[in-house]
Amino acid sequence: MIRTMKQLARAAVATTLLACQAHAQDAADGARLFKQRCGACHQIDSTRNGVGPHLQGVIGRTAGTLEGFRYSPAMQGSGINWDAAQLDTYLTNPGGLIKGTRMTQRFAKADERKAIIDFLATH
Repeated sequence: MIRTMKQLARAAVATTLLACQAHAQDAADGARLFKQRCGACHQIDSTRNGVGPHLQGVIGRTAGTLEGFRYSPAMQGSGINWDAAQLDTYLTNPGGLIKGTRMTQRFAKADERKAIIDFLATH
């Protein structure tokens, strides 16, 4: 009985370590992907707006409401509150979610979208 409990405890620790390692890899992938695919238009390490608005604190923010950035009327009127699911849909096909948005970049791969969204959630 004690031997079984020790084996279960070891398995639980190993699973936790693997999950932490996978999360760290996702965060590293997300940072890399953000820089490659989003960084030309969006900032994450500063609150400076570029072609697109900065994305600090984007999760939980209402779309089109960041002061100091000139959004399209479509984005301003969308009423979307950014969460992981909305961001996933938007990154898949921005114009499909918000007709008239200026963003055209699409992300076809679900794992890349997830990595970027997980990265955004840390900022």
